[in-house]
Amino acid sequence: MYKHLLLPTDGTELSEASVRSAIALAHEHGAKVTGLYVMPDYQTVIYGADALMTNSSAEFDQSVNLDADKALSFVEAIAKQEGVSYELARVTSNSTYKAIIQHAKDKDCDLIFMASHGRKGISGLLLGSETQKVLTHTSVPVLVYRSA
Repeated sequence: MYKHLLLPTDGTELSEASVRSAIALAHEHGAKVTGLYVMPDYQTVIYGADALMTNSSAEFDQSVNLDADKALSFVEAIAKQEGVSYELARVTSNSTYKAIIQHAKDKDCDLIFMASHGRKGISGLLLGSETQKVLTHTSVPVLVYRSA
């Protein structure tokens, strides 16, 4: 039924649970997965709460890339463990939901499998619900993972 699942991840616990479930589904269907980490653009968050913890663009980039490495290596480890074909991608965007939708289209994904919510605290409030935005703006089917 599914051939290619897009797995947006932000490295949170719920996102990791979503990745596990998505890869299990991909395994059942013989599908491949693409793990996607959307990195915020420094210029965009300079006015947001994240900028309060960052001294420079270089430090910000280093921190965001470390977060992406961690989140994407989790996708890689679970995909390898389950024997699922995978790709890893990271993109920088000032709009997380648009980057997710565009990547799904660019990679011909037939399902976006994502957690019901991601980042916590002020950052989460500033970003809004990326899942909700994906749901309302994409033509690609979306499966929303929600923990029990």
